[in-house]
Amino acid sequence: MANECPKCQTNNPDMVKFCGECGTPLSTVHAETRTLRTSGKDSMIGEIVSSKYKLLEELGSGGMGVVYKAEQIKPVKRSVALKIIKLGMDTKQVVARFETERQALAVMDHSNIAKVYDGGATETGRPYFVMELVRGIPLTEYCDKHKLTTNERLELFVQVCEAIQHAHQKGVIHRDLKPSNILVVIQEEKPIPKIIDFGIAKATEHSLSEKTLFTEQGQFIGTPEYMSPEQAEMSGLDVDTRTDIYSLGVMLYELLAGVLPFDSKKLRSAGFAEIQRIIRETEPPKASTHLSSLGDTQATIAKTRKTDPASLNNQLKGDLDWIMMKAMAKDRTRRYATASDFAADISRYLKHIPVLAGPPSTVYRLKKFIRRHTLGVTATALVLIALILGILGTTLGMLRARRAEQESRAEAETTRQVLDYLVGLFEVADPVEGKGVNITTQELLDEGTEKLRIELREQPKIQARLMKTLGNVYLNLALFEQSRNLLEEALETRKTTLGEKHPNVADSMLDLGNLLQETGDFQGAASLYKKALAIQEETLGPNHLHIAETLNSFGNLLATTGSHDEARSYYQRALEIQEENLGPNDLKVAITLNNLANFLIEMGEYKEANLTLERALEIQKEVLNPEHLHVASTLSTLAHVTDRMGDKRRASQLERQSLKIREKIFGTDHPEIATSLNNLGYYLEMLAEYDSAKPLYQRALEINEKAFGSQHPNVARNLRNLAILQAKMGNNKSARPLLERALLIYETSLGPDHSLLGATLGTLAIVMTDLGEYKEALQMRERSVDIYKKTLGPDHPAVADGLSHLGDLRAKVGNYKEALSLHQSALQIREERFSTEHAMTAISQANIAAIHMKMGNLKEAQSLFENALVIQEKTLEVDHPDIAGVLNDYGNLLRMLKKYQEAQSVCERSLKIREDLFGAEHPGVAVSLRSLAAVLCDAGDFETSESHYKQALEIQEVKLGINHPDIAETLEGYAGLLQKTGRQTEAEKLIARATAIRKK
Repeated sequence: MANECPKCQTNNPDMVKFCGECGTPLSTVHAETRTLRTSGKDSMIGEIVSSKYKLLEELGSGGMGVVYKAEQIKPVKRSVALKIIKLGMDTKQVVARFETERQALAVMDHSNIAKVYDGGATETGRPYFVMELVRGIPLTEYCDKHKLTTNERLELFVQVCEAIQHAHQKGVIHRDLKPSNILVVIQEEKPIPKIIDFGIAKATEHSLSEKTLFTEQGQFIGTPEYMSPEQAEMSGLDVDTRTDIYSLGVMLYELLAGVLPFDSKKLRSAGFAEIQRIIRETEPPKASTHLSSLGDTQATIAKTRKTDPASLNNQLKGDLDWIMMKAMAKDRTRRYATASDFAADISRYLKHIPVLAGPPSTVYRLKKFIRRHTLGVTATALVLIALILGILGTTLGMLRARRAEQESRAEAETTRQVLDYLVGLFEVADPVEGKGVNITTQELLDEGTEKLRIELREQPKIQARLMKTLGNVYLNLALFEQSRNLLEEALETRKTTLGEKHPNVADSMLDLGNLLQETGDFQGAASLYKKALAIQEETLGPNHLHIAETLNSFGNLLATTGSHDEARSYYQRALEIQEENLGPNDLKVAITLNNLANFLIEMGEYKEANLTLERALEIQKEVLNPEHLHVASTLSTLAHVTDRMGDKRRASQLERQSLKIREKIFGTDHPEIATSLNNLGYYLEMLAEYDSAKPLYQRALEINEKAFGSQHPNVARNLRNLAILQAKMGNNKSARPLLERALLIYETSLGPDHSLLGATLGTLAIVMTDLGEYKEALQMRERSVDIYKKTLGPDHPAVADGLSHLGDLRAKVGNYKEALSLHQSALQIREERFSTEHAMTAISQANIAAIHMKMGNLKEAQSLFENALVIQEKTLEVDHPDIAGVLNDYGNLLRMLKKYQEAQSVCERSLKIREDLFGAEHPGVAVSLRSLAAVLCDAGDFETSESHYKQALEIQEVKLGINHPDIAETLEGYAGLLQKTGRQTEAEKLIARATAIRKK
């Protein structure tokens, strides 16, 4: 396919955004969905719809519809975009949303909104509508490409606001405003923004579709980065036009500052509840503040706005910051009432007239926080009082230690000032002396900060100590800007009064470093940690407890940023210092052990992680109540590691213990219980105890549907688990709709590029493979890998997993060369991410060996298998299930090399490992029996071979069902034995049965 330039008619390659001849922007209709291609079965290219629209090419595909470029044949000839509901997506809910989009566009008539020309249904009853073919590029992309200045961007944005105002006047809310839904086209040499995709629009004055509100209950509709707090509530009934104002505010923020208020990767990597909490509660930094924290990136952003970082920052400060923050106010009553009001304030700025926006007061923000966190705030208030009284006690102790009378008088005066400060601070909370109301902790903090700066300015040491305390309390309340201001002041004050190399200076550097790590400034945090360590080692000696604290924080940062060797050494040194100073059983030691264990899990060092967690658990049980929630969490993590080590039986026992504690704490219907049930179900599934696992998954599904509604990601996870279980039991046709429902939930709630969507697509690809639909399976697996690369990075282990599975798929369709390349790419990632002698590296080598075996490169395959086994024996327990898998494949290779005695020994070892781990009735045992039977058959021991084939078949029929694909392979092997022993009629019956299974 090609993109025709609307200006010079040059044909450009598909997906190119600008004409190679004249530079004109090319079509990106529904640009955010262009990569979501439908399968060949749903393609309608070349068909004529309703006798007047010829479909020319597919432009994009979303959750419910496919968009085609079409030629209208009559009554007029013109190019249009035709959106038609996807094949198989014609559920009542999807049809209702589709009809909503069509009617939403139809009621509007504005030059900046894509027009609807026609609508109807195809001969097969699939609804469609015809709209203006918008050839443009997303708003932010256009502005950056053409290096528009701040004022030029604002002028374009005003047009967007006016178009949204028109939609609101027609009673339609967009609810998914983002740059990719606002395409800029060139008309009469001028850029014109066009708003598209009202696919999740909602009527405010009339019902666009009778089912609209019902089908939206409990769905996370919209894009998280641009979603308003009330939209994140998912009620669907409490969203008005001001939700679009919020999204416009986020877009303006991105348009002017070059970044989003909340980092997209960090936001989307959070759990669903955490995403909601961030959207509803976390105040974003002002655009100017955010920009100034970006380091070298500022220069690039400023350059695309034809200015420099300092000038851009000055442009944003003040009026524009206020305008954006007003539009993005958490409380919608504080936002602009209409899009017109928003546009009017921008126009005031452009005309140098004072704007109406103003920053919300601190007291207002704190009151909102208190209302949400009453219990937490009460606890924080008690902590704050204890901290300040502790400081006071330290000060009085210092007084008693002073012997010189003059110094005592000076210290006494300091203590009097601290007491006056505290008395004055807490008088604010007295209804008689203070405000006459119950003051909140945040208001107390703000009052205290102001008094601190004024009343203790002559006592900088005490002032810095209190600034440190208040700064950390602000940090614990996630009030990052206030925290940073105080911690930076404390650091500078201590440098001035104590010198650059005082332990208290290092202490302040650690505090500020922790804040920077929390807010994502890893480079700044690392610099402060290094300086703090250097000061502490010079002034306190190498084994002081304060050094362990800094090492722990620095270790977490290094683990996050991929400096694995350094991270390990920092954790280990922190442990040594803590154990020397506190003994081996202190709770601080347990915290460091947990940090180290999580790092070891990430590195795949499961044995070491297991030992580390066991020790942390022992400490926790000694120090805490043995039924404490922290103990339950550690047990669950320990179960996860135990599973990775291959002992799924013990993993299930540990998870049962964790579940029992959680049920005592939360009851039986809490989402935490659903999580434990899911984990336990998985371990039982791995043990092939399918009948025991299924009710656990079903109960978890019921709990999450009750707690979150039917469209929550947790529900999607339960559906995926059930689908995997059904597939393992041979019910692939039952698994498929479960996975498709999970996909729709993930795409609706988390967007089209979330890693969970990638995982579910990968699972569906496996199911489609078992169903024999290789083409669709390949498309799904490829999209899964693309999502992983985009969301997790190109060298993430999940990408390697996806490439490995894709290699298996390519091998199944006989494309061994490409399969080999994919497995080699997976190997490269695993070697770079872990090491050349890691358990996952061994898996990749075994996969490559298996491909060589299929290609007839037996010697090369043998070398790789043997090397993989050497690595596994170094890194895994001798009875790990992964070793059994490689041994099984290696045994098949040795059989092909006619080394029957050696092959028999290898296959018998594989069989024993699986029998010991899983019991004699596990499907994995059947696979080992089948391989051993094949070896014995070739070696001439027909009697024992037949016995093993029969045993393997019996296991598979009981555990997997009589029509599972794996049974076909066993039947074919058994038939080969019967042919060798002259029992042709029996062999033909088995082959016929195998053929019938494969057809199904």
